[in-house]
Amino acid sequence: MRAAVLETHGEPLEIEDVPEPEPAPDQAIVETEACGICRSDWHAWQGDWSWVGASVPEGQILGHEPAGIVSAVGENVETLQEGDRVAVPFHLGDGTCSHCREGRANNCETVVPLGLSGAAPGAFAEAFPVREADFNCVKLPDSVEFTEMAGLGCRFMTAYHALADRAELRPGDWVAVHGCGGVGLSAIHIADALGAHPIAVDVRDDKLERARELGASAAVNSTEVEHPARAVRSLADGGADVSIDALGIAETCRNSVASLGTRGTHVQVGLTTGEEEGEIELPVDAITMKELDVHGSHGMPLVRYQELFKLIGEGTLDPSKIIGETLSLEDVPNTLASMDDYETVGIPVITEF
Repeated sequence: MRAAVLETHGEPLEIEDVPEPEPAPDQAIVETEACGICRSDWHAWQGDWSWVGASVPEGQILGHEPAGIVSAVGENVETLQEGDRVAVPFHLGDGTCSHCREGRANNCETVVPLGLSGAAPGAFAEAFPVREADFNCVKLPDSVEFTEMAGLGCRFMTAYHALADRAELRPGDWVAVHGCGGVGLSAIHIADALGAHPIAVDVRDDKLERARELGASAAVNSTEVEHPARAVRSLADGGADVSIDALGIAETCRNSVASLGTRGTHVQVGLTTGEEEGEIELPVDAITMKELDVHGSHGMPLVRYQELFKLIGEGTLDPSKIIGETLSLEDVPNTLASMDDYETVGIPVITEF
């Protein structure tokens, strides 16, 4: 089968013929119908995360935002069969640790990230294996298309968890979103759909325009104002109730915290690059005196999928609105390279393998 393989960090992915996967006893093989191309794939391609011991090995098949059809199951798989339509979250849990048992599989003690670990070849391929398939494969309602599900395995669900669970977003809240890539635009759409007032912050007018189309109440081009956080506070009646760093660089992280009003909540979603190596200075005195909350957010518990499907079915949420363009597997190397300069708008999705 064909796959896009990371042979050398920073060099274009190679489109190669690789052996088709065979299911282990607990695994399902999923034929890929759609897969998003995420900034986390860009991080992996760059060789980031060595500072936390999570650098992706060369030889890896990337891709962690898939939806597809089960083509084979291992002998111990009980709840899946060939032909099932499924989504697969990027954080493949074991289903048995205390976090998984408590409904927080995104915090699994032995998590294996799909497409980001040698133990879990990814979905930039015609097919891929899923460990503990009964636990990790989420059956799709017939009404949900594969392409709109492609971002739900990472960026869309991450934004939902960040806002609904970690920030406990309330209708009427002002929400500043710093960085309008795929996860940032997802956060804009979700915040608007849940009755909040999102403010988009980015350096590119095309991304800010897309944010407005998705429901942003206001937009700030941070290259056109001296103090982006001050601009947000002015728009948000003195300060945002919730602010998200959806990018992961020092500037957006600090601006996110500085955008908040008293007792506001900062949620860190973006992961850092080799520039920060996981360390960013924050205004601790302001956090203390304004009683700010600071949260991290990583993926989404599997138990929350049904609520997402319900909101999608009702028309409250529409992941398809975040899709930027549909691509073929051959387009992956150039699309990843374009992320160097933040050129993608919305979520690029592979639909041709």
